[in-house]
Amino acid sequence: MGSALTTIGLPVALGIIMFGLGLSLTPGDFARVVKQPKAVILALLCQLILLPAICFGLVLLFQLPPILAVGMMMLAASPGGTTANLYSHLFRGDVALNISLTAVNSVIAVVTLPLITNLAIMYFKPFDDQLGMQWSKVIEVFAIVLLPVVLGMIVRHFATDFAKRADRAVRIISMIVLVVVIAGAVASNWQLLVDNVGALAAITVLFCIISLAVGYVVPRLARVGKRQSIAASFEIGIHNATLAIVIAQTVMGSMELSLPAAVYGVLMFFIAFAFGFIIGDRSSAPETHADTEGAETSRTS
Repeated sequence: MGSALTTIGLPVALGIIMFGLGLSLTPGDFARVVKQPKAVILALLCQLILLPAICFGLVLLFQLPPILAVGMMMLAASPGGTTANLYSHLFRGDVALNISLTAVNSVIAVVTLPLITNLAIMYFKPFDDQLGMQWSKVIEVFAIVLLPVVLGMIVRHFATDFAKRADRAVRIISMIVLVVVIAGAVASNWQLLVDNVGALAAITVLFCIISLAVGYVVPRLARVGKRQSIAASFEIGIHNATLAIVIAQTVMGSMELSLPAAVYGVLMFFIAFAFGFIIGDRSSAPETHADTEGAETSRTS
């Protein structure tokens, strides 16, 4: 029962989530990237280069077993989750920027996630008989990540009213399916999770805090507006743990490989919520620094 939930339920749940993301996207969300280049480029550099490097350092520092080390690197390579949009909304971030970053990140992850996973497998050598993620596996990642998003965008384009009405229902259904599937997966692998949670709790908490902090501080140092920096913080700090779990369990066929993402996926909600109260914009009127910066850029360009 547990394995069926995992092998069938998890990809279905992720597919619904990614389809829901597609329903909320328009070509304009990708075009916005050109209008806010500084915030987007900084966020992507942090997400794609800085965080995997930090995660690699943490893995070596904590001396994780090879299989868990690769699992952590896979988590670090996962793009921001759709939960980032919700947190950004709660704490007055630039949600439009979140949506754009999630869209761009999801496309880039098709290349970077298998690449970083392969480099980690080559370095840590967790599997005796496997060199890394083969091309067929990369195609699976593409199908899992991108196809549902594209399908959602097509539905949004040709049936806009339906997409807007269905958006909320799809989000609710995806969360219910996800909770049921993860509960089933946890129940069927309870002992394995309990045996490893001690080794993983500290590193996942620390990685989450560093991710959130980097996502906020780096843009602020570069004089990016506060609301954009809040958006970047959640986008970089809240990794798509579900995606990492699905790839580990269904593409790579390893429950152990998914453990870092599973532990992170639970603890991240509380850490991100606490962090939101620290950085959140408490003013009644949203800050317009970002808008001013954008206007100045358009005038000078």
